[in-house]
Amino acid sequence: MGQLVEGLVVREQSGFFWVEAQDGQVYTCRLRGRLLEEARSTDIAAIGDRVEIEVLPDGAGVIEAVAERTSVLSRAVRTEGSRGAGAPEREQVLIANADQALFVFAAASPEPSFRMLDRFLVAGEKANIGRLVVVVNKLDLTDPNEIHRRFSPYEQMGYPVLHTCALDGTGVAELRDMLRGRISVFAGPSGVGKTSLLNAVQPGLGRAVKAVSAYREEGMHTTRDSALIKLDIGGYVADTPGLRTLNFWDIEPEELDAYFVDIAPYVARCRFGDCAHIDEPGCAVRQAVESGTIQLSRYRSYLAFREELEAAYAHD
Repeated sequence: MGQLVEGLVVREQSGFFWVEAQDGQVYTCRLRGRLLEEARSTDIAAIGDRVEIEVLPDGAGVIEAVAERTSVLSRAVRTEGSRGAGAPEREQVLIANADQALFVFAAASPEPSFRMLDRFLVAGEKANIGRLVVVVNKLDLTDPNEIHRRFSPYEQMGYPVLHTCALDGTGVAELRDMLRGRISVFAGPSGVGKTSLLNAVQPGLGRAVKAVSAYREEGMHTTRDSALIKLDIGGYVADTPGLRTLNFWDIEPEELDAYFVDIAPYVARCRFGDCAHIDEPGCAVRQAVESGTIQLSRYRSYLAFREELEAAYAHD
């Protein structure tokens, strides 16, 4: 038996995993055969996983074990044929063990999609990621007071909101401090300035992340090149393009309200324990919406996501 080494999965592509050992050496690895069988229904190893590998005589490695995860950001992908152990959907792990997720939106050009932001936040809550941050870029394109007004509800929910402008450097120092020493998801829709922001944090960083964000998906025949990019200041950053077409994984319609941090406190006050917060009498959630305590846009996101989940479960 070869030498056993512990390390971090920093890149994955087509069944290969690049594992960075504690001394900085990177080994190209495959999964041990018994783990491959488990990988039919989910990704047993993904970027961010802490693993134990056996180093082979030729310098390659075999992943022997994967440590328990502290957080798992996943999405559902449709399966074909016998893939996914016969299930209609399979879990695709976008990143494991992320310390935080930063969701980047533009103040304008493009207009921020709060429905997409709500989707990201629900996924982040489900993933059990320790800190979820809203980054609002392109402050120079609109009235700062209007920006604060539109995003202040998220601050009131407890989500940090960082205002940035890659053009003049506003908020870049704070962003750099947030990224320092952590494994960070850095995601958002196209055109919001993610690349420019990352280049402002570290020259060339945005281009490096963008290079590994391009991957093809053809049903389940997926060629992915996901990677954690190492920061000069310590830590890693990963862009997760899969969030842009995110299908929720392992969220039942009845538990969706638990992942809306502004709705969850009112659930126990509803007259009925199985209240869907749609048209039931004595619904504390709808009463909070009517009083303005819960934002109407957030409630509408909840209704849209619940309908989506009910449709997905109906087809299982």
